[in-house]
Amino acid sequence: MKEKFDVTGMTCSACSLSVEKAVEKMPGVKSVNVNLLANSMSVEFDDEAMDSRDVIKAVSDAGYGASVHSKTGQVKSESQVNPVEEEIKEMKFRVIVSFIFLIPLMYISMGGMMGLPVPSWIVGLENALTYAFLQFLLTLPVIYVNRKYYQVGFKTLWHRSPNMDSLIAVGSGAGLVYGIFAIFRIGYGLGHGDMGLVANYAHDLYFESAAMILALITMGKLLETRAKGRTSEAISKLMDLAPKVATVVRDGLEVEIPIEEVVQGDIVVVRPGQSVPVDGLIVEGSSAVDQSALTGESIPVEKNVGDRVISATINKTGFFKFQAEKVGDDTTLSQIIQLVEEASASKAPIAKMADKIAAIFVPAVMSIALISTIVWLLLGHTFEFAMSIGIAVLVISCPCALGLATPVAIMVGTGKGASHGILIKSAETLETLHKIDTVVLDKTGTITEGEPVVTDILSDVGEKELLQIAASLEKPSEHPLAEAIVKRAAEEGVSHKEVGNFDAISGRGIEGTIDGKLYLAGNLALMEERLVDVSSYRDTSDSFARQGKTPLYFADEKKILGVIAVADVVKPTSRQAIDAFKSMGIDVVMLTGDNAITAEAIREELHIDRVVAEVMPQDKEEEIRNIQALGKTVAMVGDGINDAPALARADVGVAIGAGTDVAIESADIVLMKSDLLDAVTAVELSKATIKNIKENLFWAFFYNTLGIPLAAGVFYSALGWKLSPMFGAAAMSMSSVFVVTNALRLKLFKPKYESPASSEDIASAKKSIEAEPEDDGSIKKVIDIKGMS
Repeated sequence: MKEKFDVTGMTCSACSLSVEKAVEKMPGVKSVNVNLLANSMSVEFDDEAMDSRDVIKAVSDAGYGASVHSKTGQVKSESQVNPVEEEIKEMKFRVIVSFIFLIPLMYISMGGMMGLPVPSWIVGLENALTYAFLQFLLTLPVIYVNRKYYQVGFKTLWHRSPNMDSLIAVGSGAGLVYGIFAIFRIGYGLGHGDMGLVANYAHDLYFESAAMILALITMGKLLETRAKGRTSEAISKLMDLAPKVATVVRDGLEVEIPIEEVVQGDIVVVRPGQSVPVDGLIVEGSSAVDQSALTGESIPVEKNVGDRVISATINKTGFFKFQAEKVGDDTTLSQIIQLVEEASASKAPIAKMADKIAAIFVPAVMSIALISTIVWLLLGHTFEFAMSIGIAVLVISCPCALGLATPVAIMVGTGKGASHGILIKSAETLETLHKIDTVVLDKTGTITEGEPVVTDILSDVGEKELLQIAASLEKPSEHPLAEAIVKRAAEEGVSHKEVGNFDAISGRGIEGTIDGKLYLAGNLALMEERLVDVSSYRDTSDSFARQGKTPLYFADEKKILGVIAVADVVKPTSRQAIDAFKSMGIDVVMLTGDNAITAEAIREELHIDRVVAEVMPQDKEEEIRNIQALGKTVAMVGDGINDAPALARADVGVAIGAGTDVAIESADIVLMKSDLLDAVTAVELSKATIKNIKENLFWAFFYNTLGIPLAAGVFYSALGWKLSPMFGAAAMSMSSVFVVTNALRLKLFKPKYESPASSEDIASAKKSIEAEPEDDGSIKKVIDIKGMS
């Protein structure tokens, strides 16, 4: 079984690694994934060998806290506490208390050196004990409010998995212990009249360093947590979309109930201006529904009886009732939230590399600090000098910046994708996407509208008779071209006949009997297979194909009856999207089951690099493999159903226009809108995110590479540079804040290529949807549309 846990006490990637290792080594655990930003962990384990209590115990033994994640239908209830807000509140308190005591402490310890007035009773060697003890008392509250660093730091050190808290605990703890030792030495000096000893220790108290380290690091953590809180805004915004209550019909009465209590089959009432609480099917009424928050469709969509409505969309004008189909965690909104959360929690290969470094980082830093202290002692320097070097090394090194570099950027990137209707299932996908050099596009429904219409009918038996045979044959078929013929027959009032022995021939066409006579409908390959002479229609069919139309041949057992041409028009944004891919240096390949001439017509119209036509569904997957064999990184964009094998085989599978079906298993990315430009946006977003991660990692490595040698005193002999532990702590805090702030720049991401419909046109179209009641009670809507050419 798979269980999600909330984990407390994690502060850096070394912490999340410690938790991961502690749970991973348990018998019965199959996989563990710890999310540092969300303070959560998902564990897959054999429930016969262990249970969730064993997992909680393992986390607790590692020095952290864990509890089973409470799930209330993915939707935030009013009483739910935001853990990030709680953490910020607690940190604010710690920072305020720390600075209340730190300011007088700094004044007392440094004031005299700066020529500031200080009380006479702490000035001079005879008052050294009072001077030292007062500093100790002012340090104690700072130590107490920030005791968490010591509790977690020493606990993880004891379990031989030190983290950033261990560095802070050892660094500030060493300063504190040395200060206490100094108080005893001052007392001894005063008692024995050894004023040299008193002078020596009175000027080398490290209380202000210990307090300053804790105060600055807590302040840095507060800034970091605030910024980290903003990275998960995408998920919070999605959660806030869902209404908290729903109006349902129970025993003939309308009752308002919490959304969690809505069950499948309930009749839900939605009035103008209300949000749709769950997914379902309209059974009464009609309306225009604003789906922009989920699908990005800017103009409200008309909904009538039998149409599907999605949770968290907004009812604009009408009143309707619908039957609840998907409730709780099954709703579209819940699935989207789950996808975004899983993508944020997953680790990109680049993050795994940073994690490996972070795992050895803390022990390495502790070793460097110890070696530096010993080396400076051996070189004849005082213990105080050597110890300040050791403390500076401990507090300047920042595994935090290293651990945050990737997950923060991934979280902002996937959240930004969701706000553009692009659902990215994993961090690995986001990373792979920036490397693609070939994009393979399915034709129907991806490049074209996917809703073909009949354009020409040529027949030897009369147009109406051919249309009747064609519509009768095509009615049981699920092929998109069949719908066009059935629709045309309905428009012309042509009736259908009963069809027997119906059989769909994959990649060829269909056959069936009407009034005991066998008829065939399909492509040229089917006619040639059945030895039907089509020479009389060959030139006309080729002419249709050159115009981008698909010729469908109809024949009986002996001869050809006629040809119906069907065209599937190219989407308005397909040309722009293909040009955009090419401008990025990505090769564009079109795969289609259609004939070569039709495919070639579309290739010419859209300037596509290469077309592979007349491919069966299973051959699409093979074509992807062939391209990969040439060393290419391939993204496949398809409608996610007949393209499933190819989507799974590609390095990145993109399901387009999935709408409500957000959980297409074979795709890595789900595009909520049926717009190819969103695939371009996904590639742009991937490039921006990976660039941001590389900037963050460069900064983290550069900072640590420069900071640690400086703190260790490498430049002291030659240049006289020595770093105070206080400056080390400030620099460390700022490096984490810098990394998180840089990742937040991704929130400013804007797609370079956008749909031709300008936001002004959309806004004006939205504004001008007017509802005018007519005399007979019906509603007349006037939609004013600008920008049509």
